[in-house]
Amino acid sequence: MRMKPKSAVLIAGPTASGKSALALELAGQANGVVINADSMQVYRDLRVITARPSNEEMAGAPHRLYGHIDAAELYSAGRWLRDAERDIAEAREAGRTAIVIGGTGLYFSALLRGLSAVPEVPAEVRAQVRELAVENDSAALHAMLAKRDSRTAGEIRVADRQRILRALEVIEATGTGLADWRDEPGNPALREGEYDAIFLQVDREALGQRIDARFDAMLVNGALEEVQKMKARNLDPRMPVMKAHGVPALMKYLDGEISLEEAAAQGKRDTRQYSKRQETWFRNQLPEFRWVEPGQALANLL
Repeated sequence: MRMKPKSAVLIAGPTASGKSALALELAGQANGVVINADSMQVYRDLRVITARPSNEEMAGAPHRLYGHIDAAELYSAGRWLRDAERDIAEAREAGRTAIVIGGTGLYFSALLRGLSAVPEVPAEVRAQVRELAVENDSAALHAMLAKRDSRTAGEIRVADRQRILRALEVIEATGTGLADWRDEPGNPALREGEYDAIFLQVDREALGQRIDARFDAMLVNGALEEVQKMKARNLDPRMPVMKAHGVPALMKYLDGEISLEEAAAQGKRDTRQYSKRQETWFRNQLPEFRWVEPGQALANLL
């Protein structure tokens, strides 16, 4: 007899490792609700190039937090955590298994460790910092941060403009550095014993082949048209959605800077490199996850 999985199941893994198919199969057998934990699949503008589940797949089980955010919005880990906590609670109340699936390590860390209670940054402070961003490059912004909050600046790469701006907003709004705020313990949404967590471990060569094949399929199925529509919106190129894997390369193609073949090769390369970073991050930061081969994952969870 199969055992019922715990009330919450966390499925992580590198991109193209088969997480969505596993989550859908598990949802069918465990009366599950699939909750997205991928920071790019929250954006409605990019279904194909972020490999968001299709309408047919989403009809097979309730899906939450997919495609509900406009590309012009910033969607933080804190906002995702609030949304995920709500959806996990609703699944429990309905007697369903909450299946949280994705590859964004920070989201899973927030779920299991909590986030420090950084106060909401007032809109006027955010606007002031964004004005600085218009007039200064990342190096200058990093130097400003180092003068006011050397500890946080030491933890952020000079090229990581988004995190620099966030840190400047926090120090300006609260007078306390972001790194100091993080010393305050957070409240985990899920505690030990309340969940099961697996990371799909795929042979690297096989994963690379799957990434390449999936990118080719994306181009056939409308990825370029998606990027073209988003380009027409003239969004700030620093917005997170503009950095989704494959988007920068296809933007270059649309601008006439490179060929479509070169854009595809760059998109595939960027995605493979990202998959390596995902594995390293989960191995070092989230020991709560058991590493399981995809073919054994369903039986392992059940």
